[in-house]
Amino acid sequence: MMKLPDYPHLDGLVDLACRDGVDIRPTLLRVLTDLYVQKPSHSTDEEAQYVELALGLIDSVDAPTRAAVAASLAKYPAAPAAILRKLGSAEQLAPDGEIDDLIERFFTAAAPERRAILGGLEVPDAPSRGSAPPAGELIRRLETAALQRNAGEFSRVLERALGVSPELAERITRDHSGEPIVIAAKALGMSAAVVQRILLFLDPAIGQSVERVHDLARLFDDLAPETADRMLSMWRKSASQPQRAPKRTYEPMHWDDERRSARSLATSTVRRRVSRSDDQSRTRNSGR
Repeated sequence: MMKLPDYPHLDGLVDLACRDGVDIRPTLLRVLTDLYVQKPSHSTDEEAQYVELALGLIDSVDAPTRAAVAASLAKYPAAPAAILRKLGSAEQLAPDGEIDDLIERFFTAAAPERRAILGGLEVPDAPSRGSAPPAGELIRRLETAALQRNAGEFSRVLERALGVSPELAERITRDHSGEPIVIAAKALGMSAAVVQRILLFLDPAIGQSVERVHDLARLFDDLAPETADRMLSMWRKSASQPQRAPKRTYEPMHWDDERRSARSLATSTVRRRVSRSDDQSRTRNSGR
């Protein structure tokens, strides 16, 4: 690994990271990035050395570390494009467990950190896919449910529209901050007007704040479709997706019904026999 000459106090940390059995790479990457963003500008050599060292660390650290680094760089106007691209590519290849960590971090974060996480998912100079073709009928149903303030129906339709688990659709719907709805709307190709109506009516905690609705509308305008797609891809990979129960080797579809029917038939037969016996007995008695 290359050492950064401007940070001599990190020499020991870099050396330690190279030793077998000692993994301080997550800490090293965070510290290097924090020190990098503290300076308003860097020389060509400084930037090249930071990029070289960071690129060598990104693939070997966990998703929370990558998210923290992305959050720091998202606030830095001159963040190296190569690092942002690498962070984005690493998230695409992250194991499901790390994806779950990042999703949980996103949902439990405050609005500024959520924006930073979304910034870390951006890939500079990536080819634009343009706007997604709107899922017309599903979007109409989502808007109708929102206007009726029917969060349950909105969640059910959203589950189908996004292809996510019922639990995650519910979490997106009930989020009182609003960013998940914006991400879903962008991924589905909604228009800005529809998004604003949904934000105004679906959740009173959002709709009662005009400032909040305007802030989310700006996020919708600024959010790249590719970034929304990448978050949606992670939502779909989430471990909260339901697991299908294994099929039985053989069992009649209404096996219990058949047993109940058999019992019912036997009981009915017995009752008829008893009834006929009683009738015959009464007839003999009356003839006497």
